[in-house]
Amino acid sequence: MYFEQFYLTCLAHASYMIGSEGEAAVVDPQRDVDIYLKAAAEQNLEIRHIFETHLHADFVSGHKELAARTGAKIYIGARANAEFPHVPLTDGFEVKIGAVRIRALETPGHTPESVCLVITDESKSSAGKSSASKAGQPCAVLTGDTLFIGDVGRPDLSRTHTPRELAVLLYDSLHKKLLALPDAVTVYPAHGAGSLCGRAMRADRSSTIVTERLTNYALQIASREEFIAQLTSNLPTRPEYFLEDAEINRSGAAALTELPPLPGLSPSELQARLQQNARLNVLDVRPGDEYAPGHVPGSINIALSGQFASWAGGIMGIHSKPVLIGDTDAQIEEARLRLARVGIEELGGYLDGGVVAWQKAGLPVLKTAQISVQELNQKLREGKWRALDILVLDVRREGEWQAGHIADAQWRALDTFPQGLPEIDIARPVAVHCKSGYRSMIACGLLERAGHRNVINVVGGFDAWHAAKLPEVAEQLARS
Repeated sequence: MYFEQFYLTCLAHASYMIGSEGEAAVVDPQRDVDIYLKAAAEQNLEIRHIFETHLHADFVSGHKELAARTGAKIYIGARANAEFPHVPLTDGFEVKIGAVRIRALETPGHTPESVCLVITDESKSSAGKSSASKAGQPCAVLTGDTLFIGDVGRPDLSRTHTPRELAVLLYDSLHKKLLALPDAVTVYPAHGAGSLCGRAMRADRSSTIVTERLTNYALQIASREEFIAQLTSNLPTRPEYFLEDAEINRSGAAALTELPPLPGLSPSELQARLQQNARLNVLDVRPGDEYAPGHVPGSINIALSGQFASWAGGIMGIHSKPVLIGDTDAQIEEARLRLARVGIEELGGYLDGGVVAWQKAGLPVLKTAQISVQELNQKLREGKWRALDILVLDVRREGEWQAGHIADAQWRALDTFPQGLPEIDIARPVAVHCKSGYRSMIACGLLERAGHRNVINVVGGFDAWHAAKLPEVAEQLARS
């Protein structure tokens, strides 16, 4: 058996290819599908089957394009009400791929249509990351977003079921189906640490049923009612685009080659658009350290490093039509691909020549001040900013804040900014920090676009503060 995991770091998304005796199946494909075609060609395999474990909400899947390019069948849970040609999956449905059997388990809970795929390798040996199973025994299970490494799927992503209804289903799916598998079965989920489809995932890319039974906090909860209570409370903010992406996946996305052309804009053209609409989404994809010294006023920095597409979708929405700013054509193309992965297809163009061209045209740039954690601590300790009433704004998520934060800081998670910015006097100096500096630069851009002109980014964020052994506290939230 050939088995390969494809991990897309920017979306914390794992997809899989399973092959045997010349044919292959792809599970939960990302939108740009050439990687699977290349891998299949290298392994002399023909892709004949495409499985979706559920209607993904955090990215747009490539199942429809991959099927069109290979002639493969698409399989998805019977409750998905999928609008593309497909084979509905129900409990016990099996597909044979050479010496490999793939058996479906209906595991509703994260979504009503969620399924897991149990893999049994009946050959004498296997290649890749999976080991051969004992005779007739499964060797792996692809758990989609039902069971993660250290976590389980969030139950609030459905239009038809309440979080409580899904949590009840999830408890039964975990305890009656997944935990009934042999202890040695390897667990391969569809997402890893950083994904908003759960909240406490470990960074590992795989695990086993017994490891999760012993270490996964959600599987330690014996009481169904306590499980429901914990799973439906303190959930991370759900980005608005999640429900929209699920609907795109229900019908199937268009091929990437069908995306409209991306026009280049001159500095004067972009300036005219900004004068007409001060809320125009202008997305600067350069690293934060390049954005801070000089950027187009009103632009927001979401750097291509990190979880770029997730933050772009969450902050701007998939209908935002952003104008892109980058240093190179390669950055613009990479940004466009990553945005398409979450459903942001229609763009307003890109600034031809980037910020360099903007400055050569004699147009003003805005600078975002930056400060080290040592300097911030010194100023706070000496009270040098007391007369200015400086605000330290922490934009991390709630669990990060509770684990430790700067005394007297105010907390407002970046996830919530689309629902309204923190209520801060526009003249008040604001020092913004997150974990490392990535999210805080996004927050700085949003505040600047709203008119704040005394915004300071804390370099290195709370990681740098903690590493410098500066004073921190863990206490109740000081909400803004």
